[in-house]
Amino acid sequence: MFRVKQIAGIVLNVAIFGILLFGPAGTLTWPRAWILLGVIAVAATLSVFAIPEDLLNERYKPPIQRGQPLADKVVVVLLLVSFIGTVLFIPIDVFRLHLLPAPEIIVSAIGLMLFAAGWWLMTAAMVENAFAAPVVRHQAERNQHVIDTGPYRFVRHPMYTSVIPFMIGMALWLRSYAAAILAILPIAVLTIRLLLEEKFLRRELPGYEQYTTRTRFRLIPFVW
Repeated sequence: MFRVKQIAGIVLNVAIFGILLFGPAGTLTWPRAWILLGVIAVAATLSVFAIPEDLLNERYKPPIQRGQPLADKVVVVLLLVSFIGTVLFIPIDVFRLHLLPAPEIIVSAIGLMLFAAGWWLMTAAMVENAFAAPVVRHQAERNQHVIDTGPYRFVRHPMYTSVIPFMIGMALWLRSYAAAILAILPIAVLTIRLLLEEKFLRRELPGYEQYTTRTRFRLIPFVW
């Protein structure tokens, strides 16, 4: 049963990005998008087989759940809209709008590396933190406790950090500077969620306040 869930996770990741990219493009003749889907397939395979089963089960749950603070429900909706909107905008700009000159090949290649690095960091965070659920709530039934190892030694929210190279890198690889700029929107919403989550964890999760004094940076090492 677990293997079925893993395979479903891989297929779901590839299908979602495929629909969001090729749908607005109106064509399947887009080599860079196919390469990106190949990278996603490999990265998703490595991720789902590395993540603990109980966490994978948590991440298959809907983004709106019972016990989730109202503020987080609102922010999650905004995050989904901004994320999906940014991905949809990439093919619209590439095939129709052409708002800015396309990135040169070196810049776009760096973008693909950033995308892969973002996915790696996201996976590393989930491997280290079995409580990295998609919603903000105190997982008392799973004996949630503070995680301060792995990437959590350097920033308190490495999964959120991963979104920065993930979104910007995808836009650059697919050759849209405009989409790379638009990625500021989901990153900004994610930052708001980060602040709300920290407020919740300081109040509800024993030891989190002390953790913030050991790991000073929230999102970007030596910056913030």
